[in-house]
Amino acid sequence: MTLSNQGGGIAMSSRSIDPRSELVFDIHELGRRAGAMKELTVDVPAPDGIGNDVIGVPTGSPVHLELQFEAVVEGVLVTCDADVQLAGECARCLTEIRSNTRIDSQELFLFPGKEPDDEEANRVEGDLIDLEPVLRDAVVLDLPFIPLCRDDCAGLCPECGADLNSDPEHGHAEKIDPRWADLASWSTDNES
Repeated sequence: MTLSNQGGGIAMSSRSIDPRSELVFDIHELGRRAGAMKELTVDVPAPDGIGNDVIGVPTGSPVHLELQFEAVVEGVLVTCDADVQLAGECARCLTEIRSNTRIDSQELFLFPGKEPDDEEANRVEGDLIDLEPVLRDAVVLDLPFIPLCRDDCAGLCPECGADLNSDPEHGHAEKIDPRWADLASWSTDNES
């Protein structure tokens, strides 16, 4: 969705569908008959920008989709099961994280003219449905808030940055207050 400033007010317009995108699906054969159904299994490359600064789906990585398109009175109900790869770094020790996850979502795409007041609703455009925004939202909502390489990750030493997972006994000598540092070399043997 894009925002534009027109005459001092802000108008919302949905982004146009690119029929060449691998996440755009033609639902022409469903027609507008409630109850018609189409199932599809497809592998597509992940679009860019799915995730956040710490973890996300690598651009171009394979996304396995199991889709069910069902015509209903208002539009097309899409059920999507997606297997995606995640890549990022642990929030505590900064090591690389790679995993696979399954995302399940269901979204109603309204036919043109249905519920015209709902500006945020997904819409069927012509005979096309764009699943990229739905996939993006479902993945981002499912990402871990604080990604960890393992639940008991010890992180990094705050003083020197050593990985505490590799060296759990890691430690440093007791710090001397800098105001007393010059007295550290002085001992009772030096008294006269």
